[in-house]
Amino acid sequence: MSRAIPATSQATATLRSPSARALRTLRQGVLYLSLTALALVFLFPFYWLVSTSVKPQAQLFLVPPVLVPYPLMWGNYPKMLEFMPFVRFIGNTLAITVLVLGGVLFSCPMGAYSFARVRWPGRNVVFIGVLATMMLPHQVTLIPQYLLFKELSWINTWQPLWVPAWFGSAFYIFLLRQFFLTIPRELEDAAKIDGAGYFTIFIRIMVPLIGPAIATVAVFTFMTSWNDFVGPLIYINNPDLMPIALALRMFQNLYQARFDLMMAAATIMALPPVILFFFAQRYFIQGIALTGLKG
Repeated sequence: MSRAIPATSQATATLRSPSARALRTLRQGVLYLSLTALALVFLFPFYWLVSTSVKPQAQLFLVPPVLVPYPLMWGNYPKMLEFMPFVRFIGNTLAITVLVLGGVLFSCPMGAYSFARVRWPGRNVVFIGVLATMMLPHQVTLIPQYLLFKELSWINTWQPLWVPAWFGSAFYIFLLRQFFLTIPRELEDAAKIDGAGYFTIFIRIMVPLIGPAIATVAVFTFMTSWNDFVGPLIYINNPDLMPIALALRMFQNLYQARFDLMMAAATIMALPPVILFFFAQRYFIQGIALTGLKG
């Protein structure tokens, strides 16, 4: 009398068969090829930027376009410095970005911790009000902000670009609050038994635990501030104070035919965010996974 083979054993045997392994390998190969092709599509604009930065002028407007320039004009990079004070513009951009980054990392974690772990009257109402500011388009608040900064004599200065960051950002406060809510309250209760206050708990317990989320906020903030164009366009008129994004637009109007030099400057401008992302991508991806952010 033969015994019946369990269904699980049959399924395991099917998966281990040569045809099943071949089918699984084929599916993985198709998936990897599709992802590689998609990655190349997304990388092509960056490749076009870099290749244009080292093209001779005679190859800039050829049809069909030249994908691999020859000879490589590496001299476009030092020549670009003759057309614009690039180092000063990069310094302005870096100074503004550091001020914005410091303000966001100072204000947003404390605000998020207050909304997530500290009980105070009207907390939920205020949090709803903070979230409501995310629903207002930037164009709605642009004119009132400009009039306010004009009354403060901040026009044509850096203050409108970095001072608001020290008062918190609704999006980053929401992001960090979601992370704080995942931390067990037992850690906080144990610290309170030992006599720790809210500020001590925040500095010594909470901040070390929110490293991935802070990395996510730092990367977002750096990229947003580094590439900001609209803010400097509205508030800054002095070329000596311009960040690189606005300066490139100004020099594009002056030297419309020198796309090779403009692309060389744009390539150098794109490098810091790319380098930052590669160094922080492990924390960045972990922070997105833990906070549940989807895009």
